[in-house]
Amino acid sequence: MKIAILEDEPEYTDLICQALRATGLICTPFQNCNEILKELRRESYDMLILNWHMPDLSGSQILDWVRRKLSNTIPVLFVSSCSGESSLVEVLDAGADDYIHNPIQHSELLARVRALLRRAYPHHQATGQIAFNDYLFDTNSGCLTLAGKKIETTSKDFSLALLLFQNMGRALSRSYIIEAIWARDIEIPSRTLDTHICRVRSKLELRPENGYRLSPVYCYGYRLERLNTLPNKSKQITSSPRTR
Repeated sequence: MKIAILEDEPEYTDLICQALRATGLICTPFQNCNEILKELRRESYDMLILNWHMPDLSGSQILDWVRRKLSNTIPVLFVSSCSGESSLVEVLDAGADDYIHNPIQHSELLARVRALLRRAYPHHQATGQIAFNDYLFDTNSGCLTLAGKKIETTSKDFSLALLLFQNMGRALSRSYIIEAIWARDIEIPSRTLDTHICRVRSKLELRPENGYRLSPVYCYGYRLERLNTLPNKSKQITSSPRTR
């Protein structure tokens, strides 16, 4: 998973990045608000760790932009040198998901980050059979069914479809999808992703008349949306260790 970190103190930036990268997370640090806001307009991140007191913008201003322009659900953890109940209340009232104060302890930071990611992306942690209404993904066998009928997919199409369903309603950048499916150190032709998207749309019947829309987001990437008002019945049916 990708985490954007906004911190103007190199010492704290290094501490946070070292702790998270050791667990396999991808960290991208930013030193000012304009820099991170510019990046968030063109790239997808799974979580934000932000300094509450930045020289150019306040924490509440940053968070307001994120919630209005980006997402209401992306987890946001704020870091601040201030402690006390009033500071905590101010941050949480602004819409943050959690708050941690300096000096940061590695174990506490990791525990809070893991908890937020588990809560925001429960299906990313799941293995076994994962259902999204009539779609059933078996992550152990790589089998995908729709209303009990098997859909023939390649391993890449299966992974792409699961990624889209796990991020229902969220716009994903092209580079985010490519890194997640093809690995971040492999360059693929631009049309390769478009071809796989087209194939997934067709094979899974992701059309408006079926209650779904898989569409491009101009100059950004793709988004899978549910168009009806029925409750999302996605759930993890079984859980078992992944065979490697």
